[in-house]
Amino acid sequence: MFKSNVTRRGFFRTAAATGVVAATIPVLGGCKNPVEDVIPSDPVIVEEDAATTILGEDGAYTYIEREFESKGEWQLPLGNVPHEGEGTWLPVTTAGASAMPMVKCSALSLESGELTEVVANPITPNSPNVVIYDARCSDSAYAWVELDTLTKAWSLYAASFSNGALSGAPNTLWQGDADWDPPRFAVTGNKVIWQVMPSLNGNKTSEMSHCYLWRTGASDATDVVESLGRFATAPSVSNGTVTLTPRVRNEEGTYYGITAYSLSDDLSTIVDRLVMPENVRPFHAVRMGDVFALSVEASYGYGGLLGSMGTYIGTAEGNFASVPLEPFANVAGKDGLFVVKSRASYYVVDTKQQGYTFLSAANRCVDYGEYPARVGETDTFVTFSTIKDVDTGYPASVLVRAFAL
Repeated sequence: MFKSNVTRRGFFRTAAATGVVAATIPVLGGCKNPVEDVIPSDPVIVEEDAATTILGEDGAYTYIEREFESKGEWQLPLGNVPHEGEGTWLPVTTAGASAMPMVKCSALSLESGELTEVVANPITPNSPNVVIYDARCSDSAYAWVELDTLTKAWSLYAASFSNGALSGAPNTLWQGDADWDPPRFAVTGNKVIWQVMPSLNGNKTSEMSHCYLWRTGASDATDVVESLGRFATAPSVSNGTVTLTPRVRNEEGTYYGITAYSLSDDLSTIVDRLVMPENVRPFHAVRMGDVFALSVEASYGYGGLLGSMGTYIGTAEGNFASVPLEPFANVAGKDGLFVVKSRASYYVVDTKQQGYTFLSAANRCVDYGEYPARVGETDTFVTFSTIKDVDTGYPASVLVRAFAL
């Protein structure tokens, strides 16, 4: 990680390219692990037959016939990849028309269907091997990562965003080298939240992981949560909270605490926590309403119910509904509806009516079908998929669909 002696976590050099100057943001110390002593931290151990199984021959839920109102469909050229977003603008990484630039940052309006170019070229200076690697946005902020394909050095940039374009100068939020993974990050409102974690293959594997928060217009960012070792999941924003999974109970073993932090006070307050069984690593996790929707991608052979592959909806008290299928993505929904991606479509689980229905994938999806571009609580569920040409069978376009929940 690039450091200096200016602050505890360091300033970083100004980035300048193609006429764009990115101001550097210092990082201040923060609460790190807020109000830990008032949050229960006992691991949740549940017998495998104690959960309400939703699907299968023994499933307790019944099938419900249900139609979801379409809020729009938009066909994008092949090479566009939408990403999770919360607002009317969806972040998209777009293949360049030539090798330079290889990738651009774009945004898709879910109101007009307009795809606009946001960052045409990487802004990391003096680095011909740098490409745009990832992007996220809200309706007020846009953030993206640039990666050097040879050295694996990377930079995280962010700026104010309005009406499909950057509305302020980019800021350099963080830079790292090959010893640190490119950040997993989320953008909500005017905030950017990102994780800096040591690479599994680098020379810093014993270093702590940190989660940082910056708001547009601020002169500095805050170090908000730290973890011994890597966070298990990416930041997941939902209904005024962000869910992170730092290591907890460090004196006793390897335990991941699925933890919802309040966004209203910049993650200073823990809203809820569910501690996984020892050595069981969650795959995705988000807080929706008063419950967590979490998934486990492997069967561990220990840890009870939460040590088995599947998606689970429940609380630290141990009351769970389970979808015992391989998980593919985070969960979205609202008001007791949970949209769970399966291999080729979606199960929509209604915990209030004790039923489920399907949301079918688009016709001619390549490989495993559609993927969600929403996470957590939302009124509009958005999906995207690569569509094969009806005559040739080759990938031809990218289809974005939106449904009212």
